[in-house]
Amino acid sequence: MRLSTITNWAYGATVLLTLASGTTMLFASGAEQRERAAVTQRATFDQLTSTLEEDVYRLTEQARGYVISGDPSHLVVYRREKEALRSVEDRIRHLKDAGANENELNALRQAIQWSDALAEEQEVAIKAAQAGDDKTARTILFGDEYGRELDRVAAQVGRFQYMLDHRTDTAVQGATDTARQWRTMSEIMLGVTALLFLCVLYFVLKQRILHPVVRLSDVVTRLAAQDFAAVPPDFPQVDEIGDMAQAIRIFRENGLERQRLEQERDVDRTMRDLLSRMTQRLQGCDSTADLVEVVRRFTPEITPDFPGRLYIHDIRRNMMLQACDWLDPRQSRSDFPASACWALRRGQVHKPRGEMVDIACEHLEGETAVPTICIPLAAQGESIGLLYFEQTRDMDAEHLDRAEKYLEMLAENIGLALANLRLRDALREMAMADALTGLPNRRHFDAMFEALVDEAERNHAPLACLMVDIDHFKRFNDSYGHDAGDAVLRAVGAVLGDSLREQGFAFRLGGEEFVLLMPGFTLEQALARSSQIQQRIRDLRVEHRGQELGPITASFGLAACPDHGPATRLVTTADAALLRAKGDGRDQIMVATPREGLLPA
Repeated sequence: MRLSTITNWAYGATVLLTLASGTTMLFASGAEQRERAAVTQRATFDQLTSTLEEDVYRLTEQARGYVISGDPSHLVVYRREKEALRSVEDRIRHLKDAGANENELNALRQAIQWSDALAEEQEVAIKAAQAGDDKTARTILFGDEYGRELDRVAAQVGRFQYMLDHRTDTAVQGATDTARQWRTMSEIMLGVTALLFLCVLYFVLKQRILHPVVRLSDVVTRLAAQDFAAVPPDFPQVDEIGDMAQAIRIFRENGLERQRLEQERDVDRTMRDLLSRMTQRLQGCDSTADLVEVVRRFTPEITPDFPGRLYIHDIRRNMMLQACDWLDPRQSRSDFPASACWALRRGQVHKPRGEMVDIACEHLEGETAVPTICIPLAAQGESIGLLYFEQTRDMDAEHLDRAEKYLEMLAENIGLALANLRLRDALREMAMADALTGLPNRRHFDAMFEALVDEAERNHAPLACLMVDIDHFKRFNDSYGHDAGDAVLRAVGAVLGDSLREQGFAFRLGGEEFVLLMPGFTLEQALARSSQIQQRIRDLRVEHRGQELGPITASFGLAACPDHGPATRLVTTADAALLRAKGDGRDQIMVATPREGLLPA
C-alpha cells in the first residue's frame, strides 16, 4: 500500500476519532451541566422552603409579641409581613417553575395550607388580645395544639425538602455517572487517537520512511561518490519508497553500465596505445629478428589471455617455422607445412571450436583441449606468416568478439611490418645481388666479409677464402658472343651457390671473378670443398643456341685463417694464390703460403 494511502487512512481515522472524542466531551460537558443545574435547583428549593418556614415562625413571633406585650409595633410588623405573603398557588408556582414535580408540590401545598391555618389562629389570638382577652389569646398562641401545628408545618416542609434532596441527589448522581462515562469515553478516544498517531509516527515515519530513507541515503551517498559496489536495499512494497529504491537501482545499473563502458574504453585505449607503440617499434625494425623480439615482448601485454606463437614462412623449405612464442602455448607444432593450417589454405581466420562446428588444423598436436585461433599473415595475396592463439579462459560473446578484434588488428600490424621487411630485404638483395648470376655482389661481399672477420677474431674460429676465376673467359665472348659468356657465368654461379647453400657464402666480384667465404672451415675442409667445386665446374656442359660451348675450367686461390695469416688479409692472400694458379697453367687449386699472407695489401 502506498504511503499516501496509508497517510490518508490514518488522517481520516484521526479525524473521526477526534470528532468522536469531541462529541463525547460535549456529552460529558452536558452531563456536568445537568449536574450543576440539579445542584442549583436544589439550592433554589432550599432557599424557597427555608423562606416558607421562616415566614411561619416570624408571624408566630410577632403575634406572640403583641399578645404578651400589647405593643402595637408587633402588630404593624405582623400585618406588613402577612401582606407580603402570597397565595398558596403563587408560592407553588415559583417552585413549579424551578422544576418541582407534582408530588413535591402536593407536599409543599399541604405545608402551606397548614401555615395558612396557623395564620388564621394568629388572627383569632390577636383579635382576642385586642378585646382584652389575653388569656384566650395566649392559650391559642402558646397552646399545645398550636405548637403541634407549628411542628407539623416544619415536618411537612422537611418532608418536601427530603423529597427534593432525594430527587436532586439522584439527578446529581446520574449526571455525575453520565459525565464520568462520557469523560472516560472521551479519554479512551483521546488515547486511541494518540496511539494511532504514535503508530503512524512509528510505522509510517520510522519503519516505512525513516529506516528506508536512511538506508537509501547511505546508498545514494556512496553512489554519488562513484562507489557502485553499494547495493540498494530491496523494498518490494509498491509505494513511494519502493519507487525510490527502484529508481536508485536503475541509477546504479546505469552507473555500473557506464563504469563498464568506461573500463572497456580505458582497456580499448590501453590496447590501442600498446598497438600503436608496437606498430611504431615494428616500423623501426631493420631485420626479422628485431620484428620477432618486438612481437615477443608486446603480444603478451596485448593478449594476456591468449598464449600463442608467431610463424614465418620459409620460402626455400615451404614450411611455417616458429619465430617466437609467449605465455607457454601447448598444442601447435613448432614447424609444419603451410597446407597443415586451414587459415593459410583459406586465407581467413580459422577457429576450430566455437558456436559452429569446424575442422581442427593438422598442426595441432592431439585433441584440442582449448579453443584455438589461427590468423594468416598475408602480403599481396601470399601467405608470409601465421599468428596462432590458444584461449585459456571462458569469455562471453561480447568480450571474445572484442578480443578477436584486437587479435586481428595485431595480426594486421605484424603482417604489414613483416611484408615491409620482406620487401626491404628483397630490395636490399636486389641492390646487393648480381643481376646475372643471382649471387651477392661486391657491395654485399664487403659487408659480409667484415662481419665474418669480426666473428672469427672474436671467437678464434677458422675462416677460409677461395678466389675463383674462369679460365679463358674472353674466348667464350669472342667466339660465341656475350650471350654465351653470360650463360657460362650463370652456370658457374649456380655451381658455386649450390656448393655452399648450407654453410658458406658465394659472391661475384665482377667479370669472371668469384669469391667464396667459408666460416668454420679449416684449411683441409676448405681444400676438399674446393676440389668438389673444381670438379663440378669441369663437369659443366653449357649450350648456347643449340651449340655446346666446350669445356669450362677455372683457377682457384685458397687461403685460410689462421694458417695463412690474420683474417683481415685473407682476400689478399687468396688473390695472390689465384695469380700463381693462373700463372702455373690454370685449371688448378693453389693454396696460399704464409709468406703470401704477409705481403702488403
